[in-house]
Amino acid sequence: MAEKVTISVIKADVGSVCGHTRPHPSMIEKCKETLADAAKQGIIEDFYVTRVGDDINLFMSHYKGENNAEVHKLGWDAFTEATKLAKQMKLYGAGQDILTDAFSGNIKGAGPGSAEMSFEERPAEPVIFFMADKTEPSAYSLPLSRIYLDPFTTTGLVIDAKAKKGFDVEIHDVLDHKKVVMSSPEETLSILSLLGDTSRYAIKRITSRAGIGPACVVSTDKLNLTAGKYVGKDDPVCVCRAQSGLPSVGEYLQVFMNTMLVAGWMRGSHYGAWYPCSPDNSDPTYFDGPPRICALGFQMCNGRFQGLEKYGTVGDHVPMDFFKGAEWDYVRQRAVKASKFMRSMGPFMPAILGPEEMEYTSRPAVLNELKQRLEDLD
Repeated sequence: MAEKVTISVIKADVGSVCGHTRPHPSMIEKCKETLADAAKQGIIEDFYVTRVGDDINLFMSHYKGENNAEVHKLGWDAFTEATKLAKQMKLYGAGQDILTDAFSGNIKGAGPGSAEMSFEERPAEPVIFFMADKTEPSAYSLPLSRIYLDPFTTTGLVIDAKAKKGFDVEIHDVLDHKKVVMSSPEETLSILSLLGDTSRYAIKRITSRAGIGPACVVSTDKLNLTAGKYVGKDDPVCVCRAQSGLPSVGEYLQVFMNTMLVAGWMRGSHYGAWYPCSPDNSDPTYFDGPPRICALGFQMCNGRFQGLEKYGTVGDHVPMDFFKGAEWDYVRQRAVKASKFMRSMGPFMPAILGPEEMEYTSRPAVLNELKQRLEDLD
């Protein structure tokens, strides 16, 4: 049996220039230096550092398995070093996703989000990294439902013999800290009955029932619950394997041609439309948005990321940038139009989230001030 490679993505917002925009280039470089040293030491096989909006994303490959303390500490060290630079430059939100004073063996609960999967490399192993900014983990539930549960989106569910065997969907109740694994196609409608409540339920992982292993994994850490108070949406990442019994690259991407509303932009308290773009175009420039979604692709090759650079390169990669092209201009225009429509409602629902999901709200203080003035209805 071949050794399993592990992909670990750890991401965090530890400071940005002039509001919630983008991290300073020196912070990105510091993360690259930290991971390059770790690759030389053999802690990881390969890495790629990128960003979406103000979030830095660390892609790492290794053979140490999921939840490895050494790998998680590497992510922690990279972000704490970047935080030092952010504080020196007095950047906005410096260190905001670093919620504990010291690393305790696992990144979970410490602030940064993470998504990991381990699998045996196939003869060809395409991997897509979706990265989101200004939204929450359950934002992926709609597109992943369309991709894995809807044959009108993914024709492979009908014509690919392995994909036709279906998938197991691990759903997390992020409020009650519970999980359940349900199977598609048998339980498709029951799966959707849960996932429709995006304030509570989110897809964590999808696994092939044809023996291929994990198909995708999402970072579902909720910072409001991690910190014991509401300190922000999670700006989640989603890692997906593609082709040969799994959805094709094209089937993963085409669902994003639909305009989808997600929660989280502007103070983490509004609904806006996902804006597919390149990381270079992921700066939130309209009302702290619209919420961004980026898609980068690599081939896995003997535990390393293979992009559009010389074979065998470590760290200095050139990925496929799927949402960069002009064909996505149509979707971007619709996203701005939909977001502008939602903004026209100002502070009224459904433009803003419900009170339990609001990142900022003055309602408790207002009600407290009115306590003596409130009267029973006749």
